[in-house]
Amino acid sequence: MKKYKPTSAGRRDGTVIEYKKYLSSNRSKPHKALTRGKKSTGGRNSDGRITAHYRGGGNKRAYREIDFKFNKKDIPAKLETIEYDPNRSGFIALALYKDGERRYILVPQRMKVGSTFVVSETAKPKLGNRLPLGNIPVGTKVYSIELKPGAGARLARSAGNYAEVVAQDGGYTLIKLPSTEVRKIISTAWASIGEVSNEESRLVSIGKAGRARHMGLRPKTRGTAKNAVDHPHGGGEQKAPRGHRRQRTKQGRPTGKGQKTRSPKKHSNKFIISRRKPGKLMRGSK
Repeated sequence: MKKYKPTSAGRRDGTVIEYKKYLSSNRSKPHKALTRGKKSTGGRNSDGRITAHYRGGGNKRAYREIDFKFNKKDIPAKLETIEYDPNRSGFIALALYKDGERRYILVPQRMKVGSTFVVSETAKPKLGNRLPLGNIPVGTKVYSIELKPGAGARLARSAGNYAEVVAQDGGYTLIKLPSTEVRKIISTAWASIGEVSNEESRLVSIGKAGRARHMGLRPKTRGTAKNAVDHPHGGGEQKAPRGHRRQRTKQGRPTGKGQKTRSPKKHSNKFIISRRKPGKLMRGSK
């Protein structure tokens, strides 16, 4: 992490990642064929209603098309560059396949420019390689995990995250996720070996409100500071207790302090072997 001299209040508390240590110096712009425009929603849905609060503004971003399906199998690839992606917390790499095609991938820790990997059922469980979960030894760290074969990576994709293969059992692989949840996934689903890069991401201190606005984050108002009509915690001259036992969202659903928010009828409940342990036991929590 990089800290600046406290020449201002924002500089005093803010920290940044030393990108020069991790990123390639031979590319200042993303690969044009793999980028496209991305419209900022401001947290609004197709009807124009806000569904994700406290979002808006921010710097304009070009979207990098990341290969999460990895459907080029049995063709070796080499990393040409390691780059910053404003749309995700981990670093990305431009991979050149032996047949000449280039694709962006989510790069794991310790892989550098010139490193090679392959997507294959017969691949060795080596850093960067991608193979079916059933072929991965117990105790291996994996990321970019599929839930269904061919559906593309869904789990363990943010900076510094990884899941651990706990067991192989009757056509299913037991995975311990970053949340400490243990879940079984069909063994023919694929995963990549390693941990997602940029593990220092969770240590960044934004430092000042202006930097948060550049990131597309708007000011967040406490529920207790609102009127009773605007939030379940509101009213009472801001000093009254919230009036009910559980914390609630604006919509009245439970939130915070380890309360259970998952639907008891969710179809994937049968795949969860052990529930997550809330709080500081979760990896990635500060």
